[in-house]
Amino acid sequence: MSIASGLRGRHVGRRLVQLYGGLALYGVSSALLVRSGLGLEPWNVLHQGLAGKTGLTIGTVSIIVGALVLLLWIPIRQRPGLGTVSNVFVIGLAIDGTLALVPDARHLAWRIALLVAGIVLNGVATGLYIAARFGPGPRDGLMTGLHRLTGRSIRVVRTSIEVAVVATGFLLGGSVGIGTVLYAVSIGPLAQFFLPRFAVPEQDSGSAAVAPGTPGQAILRP
Repeated sequence: MSIASGLRGRHVGRRLVQLYGGLALYGVSSALLVRSGLGLEPWNVLHQGLAGKTGLTIGTVSIIVGALVLLLWIPIRQRPGLGTVSNVFVIGLAIDGTLALVPDARHLAWRIALLVAGIVLNGVATGLYIAARFGPGPRDGLMTGLHRLTGRSIRVVRTSIEVAVVATGFLLGGSVGIGTVLYAVSIGPLAQFFLPRFAVPEQDSGSAAVAPGTPGQAILRP
């Protein structure tokens, strides 16, 4: 989906609100996981590790990594949409903005509350921005591009990428913990639950179905 084509059709206003609201909420949810100190989602393990080594903020690293991943789309012939480009910047800015407002949690009960809130909000955010149908995030596009290029299953490609990302981030000092495990087992069901609730009717059918293949990508980080 190109940026221009994504802005045509019905319900564009609602879709734009969902896109940017979902991306901003995704950044907020990621920041809550950081403040919980109980483990991060796979890509933010890498971002946190790189942030610790470079002195940059997690949000800034997220933007840089997203841009670099987007460059990898060129050889695998993926086409970005408005959501793809927006994803690179909005999530990183939202992470840093939230971290500036939310202090570190000291008590275990508060840390657990932040962890649960972060995971649930991440599921809501995933449903919002994917149902807006403005294109996949850079990391999702890398996965689908490699799937098409190599012929390997989505599951194998996704697992390979995320294991490599988590391992690298952990070696760099990123936070891996119970939150990482809970995120991995929860985000798929949560995204699957919220996707149909935020689905925008298709232009020609009038139905509220999400574009084909979308639910399968909902379990991934944008």
